[in-house]
Amino acid sequence: MSALSLLSQRTVLSDADIKRLVKSENADDRAVATHKICRVMERSEMSEGDRDAAQEIIRMLSQDAAELVRRALAVTLRTSDLLPHDVAMKLAQDVTTVAVPVLTHSPLFTDQDLREIIRSGGPTRQIAISKRETLSEAVTTTLAETGVEEAVVIACANDNARFSDGGMNRVMDRFGTSEVVHSVLINRRQLPVSVSERLVHIVSVALREQLITRHAIKPETAVELVKATQERATLDMADQTGANMDPKGLAQHLMSTNRLTASLMLRALARGHMGFFEHALAELSGVPHERTWLMVHDAGSLGLRAVYDRAGLPGRMFQTFRIAVDTYHGLTAEAGHLDPVRFQERLIERFLTQVPFAPREDLVYLYERLDRDSKGRRWNKVQEAAGPGMTISPKVAA
Repeated sequence: MSALSLLSQRTVLSDADIKRLVKSENADDRAVATHKICRVMERSEMSEGDRDAAQEIIRMLSQDAAELVRRALAVTLRTSDLLPHDVAMKLAQDVTTVAVPVLTHSPLFTDQDLREIIRSGGPTRQIAISKRETLSEAVTTTLAETGVEEAVVIACANDNARFSDGGMNRVMDRFGTSEVVHSVLINRRQLPVSVSERLVHIVSVALREQLITRHAIKPETAVELVKATQERATLDMADQTGANMDPKGLAQHLMSTNRLTASLMLRALARGHMGFFEHALAELSGVPHERTWLMVHDAGSLGLRAVYDRAGLPGRMFQTFRIAVDTYHGLTAEAGHLDPVRFQERLIERFLTQVPFAPREDLVYLYERLDRDSKGRRWNKVQEAAGPGMTISPKVAA
């Protein structure tokens, strides 16, 4: 007894549909019959024997000479586990109208299957795979290494496509100048800190070129402006990531790119990023973080001075850092209940009122942070700033 006859007895397959499928010379008729039969099989409760018979029919349909029939098969069973793995692989190598539905939706492909197809299947198949609902790190890494830009952009725009740090950095290696790639990466829920920093650096380079070419600014002046912009962007990123921030990773990345400066550390500390400050000191000094923590928090002023000097930070700025640490400790004890935005505003305000001997550009920067909260809303000033002794109201402007 044929597979079709067996299934017709146990399902609601009609004799007319079976005859159309087997005997019709019209591809449209066979495609319609294929769709109906596959839908019935996919929805039916089957024994193991029935399932084997159904898969025999599916293999037969996958060999039909008419593209329309094979497409009907691929579209109807694109999300079904009834489709045999060998048929799924066969359809994936078919013409694009047949391959795309299964590559985009079928749960039957292993990560290794998808990686091999990405490497050898060409742009259309890469794009189809990039549109899958979820993608593993192994698959996205292969996309990052060999995929066309459109496929990589689609995958990066999907937060359910998981990227390893290495994979995401490979995207930056290949498409780091693409504004479309910049946009989708910036809008991902999470980014490795190294990628965030690379994006900041790219934007900064663009700003430097614009300043030099369009405004006749000396290159050395532009470099200083870019450096300030980059530090601001780095700290804004730290504010926005909040509890998800990786202070150790950020410190290590800045250290590896020679951007772990005293100015950035002071600004971060004054904005309440104590964890980053600790890890930055640990990176610069070579002292393990656990010991650095003790020297900053529990060893008195001599401990902080020792690890500060070992980090090679400017001696003239130590008193400013000392005040910042003490201010953080005092406010944490008094107002640890404040939300992060209010805590940061209060911390900067109290730090500034102690008239630390910080570089002027750092003080100006912190004044600007008081002028606007982390969401860009403007704070009301009680009086205009005439110098470091200014006071600022935490009330939000209407």
